[in-house]
Amino acid sequence: MINDLDKADWASLGHAYGPADDVPGWLRGMMSPDPAVREKAFGNFYSAALHQGSLFSSTQASLPFLLAMADAPGTPDRGEVVALLLSIGREAVDAEEIYAVICGEDGEESTIYPDIARLMREHADAFVTYAEDPDPRVRRASIEGLGLFLDDAERAVGLLQGRLVEESGAVERLLVVRTMADLALRLPAAAAPARAWLDALADSETTDPDTRLAALVHRARCAPGSIDDQTARTAIELLRQVTPAPQTKEAEQRERDPSRPCACEAEPEPDPNVPGHIAAAFTDLERQGRVHATTTPLLTALHSALGTRVEDRTALLNEQLHSPDPGTRYDAIHMARSLITSWRGDHTGLVRLIGDCLLPDDSYTAAAAAEALGSLAALAEPAREALAAYVTAHRPDAWASPHRAVRRAHQLAVVALASLGDERALPSLLVALDTDTDAWRAMNAVGHLPECAADLAPRLIRRLADVDHSRQWPDISPATLAFALAKLGDPTAVPALAETVRAAVRHKQGRTAEPVLKALASFGSRAASVLDVVRPLTDSDDDALSTAAAGAVWELERRPESVVPLLEHLLDDHRNFDAIDLAGRIGPGAAAVLPRLRQILSERVEQNARNEQNGSAVSNDSWTLVHVASALWGIGDVSEAGTVVPALLAAWKDNDSTVRDVLACLNRMGAAARPALPQIQAALAQPHRGDQMWSGAVAVDLEVEHTCRAILTRLRDLPDPARARSE
Repeated sequence: MINDLDKADWASLGHAYGPADDVPGWLRGMMSPDPAVREKAFGNFYSAALHQGSLFSSTQASLPFLLAMADAPGTPDRGEVVALLLSIGREAVDAEEIYAVICGEDGEESTIYPDIARLMREHADAFVTYAEDPDPRVRRASIEGLGLFLDDAERAVGLLQGRLVEESGAVERLLVVRTMADLALRLPAAAAPARAWLDALADSETTDPDTRLAALVHRARCAPGSIDDQTARTAIELLRQVTPAPQTKEAEQRERDPSRPCACEAEPEPDPNVPGHIAAAFTDLERQGRVHATTTPLLTALHSALGTRVEDRTALLNEQLHSPDPGTRYDAIHMARSLITSWRGDHTGLVRLIGDCLLPDDSYTAAAAAEALGSLAALAEPAREALAAYVTAHRPDAWASPHRAVRRAHQLAVVALASLGDERALPSLLVALDTDTDAWRAMNAVGHLPECAADLAPRLIRRLADVDHSRQWPDISPATLAFALAKLGDPTAVPALAETVRAAVRHKQGRTAEPVLKALASFGSRAASVLDVVRPLTDSDDDALSTAAAGAVWELERRPESVVPLLEHLLDDHRNFDAIDLAGRIGPGAAAVLPRLRQILSERVEQNARNEQNGSAVSNDSWTLVHVASALWGIGDVSEAGTVVPALLAAWKDNDSTVRDVLACLNRMGAAARPALPQIQAALAQPHRGDQMWSGAVAVDLEVEHTCRAILTRLRDLPDPARARSE
């Protein structure tokens, strides 16, 4: 059938990058006798015709040819062809449940997903045949298709039961068990027989422990009611049976000997023409998809099934992090990080176990541990000494080690240690700044060490002076340097910051000048000497620059009459949050803009009410409500409480990400915050932080907890006016 490729009008079809006239060449390439040509052909097809899981008209048109290739015994890499068919079918079946019609490449309605799903079901018998193929690669690729494309539940269950008997390979057997659970979740008629089969496997003493563990996990997936207090304990016992024998004490001591050189494989160096932080980001993305132990997919699924059973998950992670298998320990680091960042509670034991993974002779694992600890903010405190021991076990110039794995692990450990405010990180940070080796990474750390400003500030100032403002994207931006200098708080930086503002304005780089002005503002009256640089910028046509300059003028001289007249224009834009915040910081001296702030708040509330009444989506003005309400309190104080508290609570209800800003305002309101007491108590009692892995998420949640406790303590000590009146 491959000879019929040219009969289709491929140019009229599309894929992720445009017309699909290159697809026939890729399909032919999959049949090439040259392995390199085949590899490139499959890669191109996945990239364009199955781009990030999306399906296109060219994907659909390719299916008859792919099916013909999979059926032909002489096709090289038949397993790869069947795997490609499975990937296409999986995306179609998964998406079919979400929508029946989508927009195609031309913007018109398309039924590509349901059409492909229907075609794959029509060819379900082909996957039955593939599952019995003598080539294990073909069988392995086809097993999942038995659970995806067969609609006869009884037949599908029987075929999968038969496959487990026939298959001897661990990978194939685990895949059969997972597919049975997927089938039970997809077809209600398969649920009862699949559950009975999984029960029998999980409880069978004669079945190999790998398969029993898989049955236990996937039973928990498709039958959450089966999870009990024994589930995690049984999983731990089975995990011990499938894990290699533990090391001898002598081997463990050698592993922890700091004098041993790193034994991990050298990683290739990135392209020197690519900025370091960009190269690192792409490498990190590639690294995230790696799996280092055969049990990892099962344990990941089990953690997901256990969900809120944090105690059980902690016990399981304790076992994983104590495992004698390095791959199991490595993959457990990410799982432990996920649990700690998602759920509140005492995670001291897990944090210490992550710290125990900082092994001198395994930089690859040490880097993962250090990265995880660096994301935990103050929760990493129990691992402080482990971090310090790892950092000081090497010379500070390990930051610039020629061995990339050693370099990365040391750098991440230094950054994590610095984030705890530990001055033992300083020598390595100085190496970073002096040698210019990955200095961008040091920028994430220096601001945590204000006590070391005498060593750090001069180096940052020199870097700031050397910035080439004619370059649009310098390796370390002036904004990054300015932010670090502001956190260090050394006033010797003021002249350099002022000169950077001048240079940025000269090169018409308002986006650079704006954050540097904010850094200058952080020095307050200590930067008053550069008012002549800042004040003229308040007349800029660029509102963002003018607002930043007005904020700096206020912080440098604290004279409302110099700034408030500027606000009357800057507040024309109801989303100029910096101007709104500035009005709040000025306080009663900004009373002249109270009418405008009340108008903004009233308009936003009325607009949201109209949208809700009309059945329209409520506009995303929660941040406007928070900023304006906070400013009203800063200016009007108690007289505005009746307006401020409802606005803050409405914003919080509409957008949970506003919680830190809402609580910051409530924390300033004293007894006036009492109406928010139920929401504050509920926020503090919430055990779930949220599934957020972004940098700083834990620090924000810890701040939320701290602020909630501070407000509750204050309200407990203050008299309740309502109770006093009733008495």
